Amino acid sequence: MRRIAYSDELPISRRVDEIRAAIEAHQVVIVAGETGSGKSTQLPKICLDLGRGADGRLIGHTQPRRLAARTVAERIADELGTRLGREVGYTVRFTDQVGPSTRVKVMTDGILLAETQRDRRFDRYDTLILDEAHERSLNIDFLLGYCTQLLPARPDLKLIITSATIDTERFARHFDAPVIEVSGRTYPVELRYRPLAGDGDGDRPDRDQPTGICDAVEELLRAGPGDILVFCSGEREIREADEALAARSLDGVDVLRLYARLSAAEQHRVFAPHDRRRVVLATNVAESSLTVPGIRGVVDTGTARISRYSPRSKVQRLPIEPVSQASADQRQGRCGRIGPGICIRLYSEDDYASRERYTTPEIRRTNLASVILQTMALKLGAIDEFPFLDPPRADAVRDGFKTLFELGAVDRHRRLTRIGRELSRLPVDPRVG
Repeated sequence: MRRIAYSDELPISRRVDEIRAAIEAHQVVIVAGETGSGKSTQLPKICLDLGRGADGRLIGHTQPRRLAARTVAERIADELGTRLGREVGYTVRFTDQVGPSTRVKVMTDGILLAETQRDRRFDRYDTLILDEAHERSLNIDFLLGYCTQLLPARPDLKLIITSATIDTERFARHFDAPVIEVSGRTYPVELRYRPLAGDGDGDRPDRDQPTGICDAVEELLRAGPGDILVFCSGEREIREADEALAARSLDGVDVLRLYARLSAAEQHRVFAPHDRRRVVLATNVAESSLTVPGIRGVVDTGTARISRYSPRSKVQRLPIEPVSQASADQRQGRCGRIGPGICIRLYSEDDYASRERYTTPEIRRTNLASVILQTMALKLGAIDEFPFLDPPRADAVRDGFKTLFELGAVDRHRRLTRIGRELSRLPVDPRVG
């Protein structure tokens, strides 16, 4: 492993000494900065610099998605001059690239949460980095609550929470921890609103989404150099946009897709060196966790698939919904890294202003039956006593227990049954399970 150095191009590098001092002085540190500021790759190096990840213990580094876990691990290993699986490794579902000499282990937050079954005190780790905590997924909220309970019993364990420059006050209050801001955007980004809806008098007709994406891509290609990142809500929308762009016959431009279910080889194409201009069609996997290189233009459709529970039908759905202002700002910030950027939003400024400020935490929009089942299976204690950042409502907890009782997953005394244990192993809604 080569000597640890920090790239001058990354905003976080200007705060290395401050972050190092904060980690030494506090058990919990919150590092806030937009995606692309270098948090994910440089924080493990700062921890190694401090001598963490030694004496057989690991620096655990979580990512919300498998794609991000693998690419972050590859980037850290490359910067440290080591082969993946040696000093730096990663673990995701069905893949374990961790060896006896590993000091930094990158994994999905679900993998770390599952480890509470075998290692209740996280004794394998001397440092935990919970990355992209602003996403507030169930796994992240469980880990934050679990660490809240664990930290007094493990004074030697360091916890570093990273978040976009949004909603950090809540983390700071919950953990009574310092917040270090690392500015992510280096260059200005010009915002252009190009709503799909027409103006009503025929001068500007309504357009469908693929047409809107094609028009925006052509506008950005005329505006200047650099690659273009297009945010779509799912695979189907990516495929439709790809077909529409192919019909426009854009000379000298490669169109690539990026979403979680792609093969590793297809995903790697997005990060490989290239000579031609590229248009990358991505889901919100590129909104945080991953920095697609070379982006000077962003097209934001303003939507994403967001998991939401319907109390009436008692089904967990995945509808396409408008993203929050915070998510829209994250997407805009993708194109101000290597030079002045342009972000085209396919919705109006009034539409943006009317949106929620932050994305609703998953625990407030999910079926609590599955949350209760997971809490009981992981032996995390009573759900109404667990230190969530946003505790669920009492009526939602009662409804969740009622559903589990109807399914035979818990008995009258709210104890897990054999059926409940089997259902907890299935990564689906308990009713489907």
